[in-house]
Amino acid sequence: MNTVIAIVAGYLLGSISFSYLIAKKVAGIDIRHHGSGNAGATNTLRVLGKGPGILVLLLDALKGVSAVWFAHWISGGDHLITALAGAMAIIGHNWPVFFGFKGGKGVATTIGVIASLSFISFLWSALITVAVIYITRYVSLGSLVFLALIPIFMYVYGEPNAYIWMAAIVCILGFVRHSQNIVRLLQGTESKLGQSKK
Repeated sequence: MNTVIAIVAGYLLGSISFSYLIAKKVAGIDIRHHGSGNAGATNTLRVLGKGPGILVLLLDALKGVSAVWFAHWISGGDHLITALAGAMAIIGHNWPVFFGFKGGKGVATTIGVIASLSFISFLWSALITVAVIYITRYVSLGSLVFLALIPIFMYVYGEPNAYIWMAAIVCILGFVRHSQNIVRLLQGTESKLGQSKK
């Protein structure tokens, strides 16, 4: 029963689309009809500016943190249940039940989940990701690097297998969600940080 509660709670937390809610409050728009059409922090930054973009990033990450901490508490620290709840928060962000199953790509929520499960793995992945974004100005490339590094660092630091497998699945899901970004990166048409979406 605790497993079901943790999974459902994780999904419902993830389904709260702060990008949509903040865009409606600040500009009266559906963020999914502007910019890249993605209900996430990067598109919010592009469409509404730094303040709303950073706020969405923090709140979306907090969804992941909350899902993991709640699952850890209700399950007595069970690694599998905690990992499943974190994964469901990311799935909820991508396909939110409250917003027609059209959400974001889950990177910010993944940040919250991973930082809660293995802070050292998150830290190294984040540092390298920031360097990649700083050098290339491609947020999408940085996101892909972050997703790929997480399971590697988790393995290196001997995290529980449930965490490593969850991170690997989330990585694959993230690459699928970024498929169009990957195509644009290969074509050289991907928008850079600070560049308006054409």
